[in-house]
Amino acid sequence: MSTSSASATGGLSKIRALEAEAIHVMREVAAEFERPALLFSGGKDSIVLLRLAEKAFRPGRFPFPLVHVDTGHNFPEVIEFRDRRVAELGERLIVAHVQDTIDAGRVADGFDTDQLKGSRNQQQTQTLLDCIEEHRFDACFGGARRDEERARAKERIMSFRDDFGGWDPKNQRPELWNLFNTRLRQGENVRVFPISNWTELDVWQYIAEEQLELPPIYFAHERDVVRRDGMLYAISEFLQPREGEGEVAERLSVRYRTVGDLTITGAVESTATTLEHVVAEIAATRVTERGETRADDRASEAAMEDRKVQGYF
Repeated sequence: MSTSSASATGGLSKIRALEAEAIHVMREVAAEFERPALLFSGGKDSIVLLRLAEKAFRPGRFPFPLVHVDTGHNFPEVIEFRDRRVAELGERLIVAHVQDTIDAGRVADGFDTDQLKGSRNQQQTQTLLDCIEEHRFDACFGGARRDEERARAKERIMSFRDDFGGWDPKNQRPELWNLFNTRLRQGENVRVFPISNWTELDVWQYIAEEQLELPPIYFAHERDVVRRDGMLYAISEFLQPREGEGEVAERLSVRYRTVGDLTITGAVESTATTLEHVVAEIAATRVTERGETRADDRASEAAMEDRKVQGYF
């Protein structure tokens, strides 16, 4: 790091400066809001949030529960990791099931486009909103970052939502000098993104520096996949090759850059089996993780923004 960049961050490395900013945000929210929660999926970004929460609040318990919106179409390795990590921390986990929302008639199962057929990613929104209302959460931490997708690039660290959970990108509060206006009107809540200013490479470098454990699907492993719409999907009980369309199963060495509903999350071919190798791979890529591996973001040019306006994280 150059002398000028060091002085600009008070002598901290870039990663430690980002860490300090995120810890400040977490403590600010814990102090200003009555019922916060932290969204924890078992993915790499939420794993980083857990470490930041440890640094912000340990040796005490977190001043909030952990929440996972479970589609029922998850990677088993990630769910196993989620439950084990929560048990190790001794924290409280609330699991909101999309299936319960479907059973209650709040949403319909499936999605009506061929590209996302069988996915429950769209149904997560209603399940999340119902969970927020049931537990009266007024602030929810998430691991979204601005470099992931164009709609997220427009969003503030504190993203205020109306009484329907919707986001208005034209009516956001300024955050000059990291000063946050935390006042809520009746029915509003806020989604908080402590690692907004991080990049995917920053996340992986932090994971490497902190030696954080991850689900094994983030590293190269052999898996049965099928090529569809330019992506590699894991074959599972929820997704099978369409033999009538010429799709065939392949056994490839792959890893995942992001974790989501396995019916819409693609793998990338890779031989990176260590943190050092993954960091090198990410440093060389020029395609964002969601742009390369998430079918839900390919549905339209404004797919993410449309979902966020409806209440998605």
